[in-house]
Amino acid sequence: LVKEVFSSVASKYDVMNDAMSMGIHRLWKDEFVSSLKPGSVKVGKVTRCIDVAGGTGDIALRILDYAREKKADRDLKVDLVDINPEMLKEGEKRFRKTMYHGTPQVAFHVGNAQDLGKERFPDNTYDIYTIAFGIRNCTDVPAVLSEAYRVLKPGGVFACLEFSKVTQPALASLYESYSFSVIPLLGTILAGDRASYQYLVESIRKFPSQPEFAQMIANAGFEVGELQDGGAWRDQWGGIASIHTGVKLA
Repeated sequence: LVKEVFSSVASKYDVMNDAMSMGIHRLWKDEFVSSLKPGSVKVGKVTRCIDVAGGTGDIALRILDYAREKKADRDLKVDLVDINPEMLKEGEKRFRKTMYHGTPQVAFHVGNAQDLGKERFPDNTYDIYTIAFGIRNCTDVPAVLSEAYRVLKPGGVFACLEFSKVTQPALASLYESYSFSVIPLLGTILAGDRASYQYLVESIRKFPSQPEFAQMIANAGFEVGELQDGGAWRDQWGGIASIHTGVKLA
């Protein structure tokens, strides 16, 4: 079902994200990447990142831009992984317009977040693991977290940006109404696909709350800090989205 949904929306995915969030998703993604401070100031040290469910490449591109602009790092590498070939094609199309196209700084892989495969993605390989607006589409979230823990080096950071539970009652009511009435309508008008966007809205509703998801990350072995906003996670716009992080200590 998920494969069919994202095959259907791939070519309109970025347009729909802008329409559904009124462009706010760009601010959340900027904050997400900035909070990780990707890149190295040490000569000869290459930071390795894996961006899972990376789809159209907007997180991978932000990581590379941040490293270059803020850290003068032109060696950082990103492996961009997505289960859906159509979404990856959109990412490759985006990167053809950038200075990173054709360089060893970015590579595209068709892969399953729940089982990345030890041959292609060995244990203790990456400094940063990112997944943005993708983990709720996985049928086995603990398996995704276990794979993230496996591929990260000791000291590596797991970071997830995901839609979450709105904590303010008035905003929650407004958001619920918008999600189930406006977003499917936008899907019909802009993408000709109401059903896929109905699914996306329902997947947000079913995703665990911030404390529940933070506990799942901790259960996978990560150190997450206090189970509260500002600790294990940071709410964006009242909890419409949240940034969750964890560190692999050993």
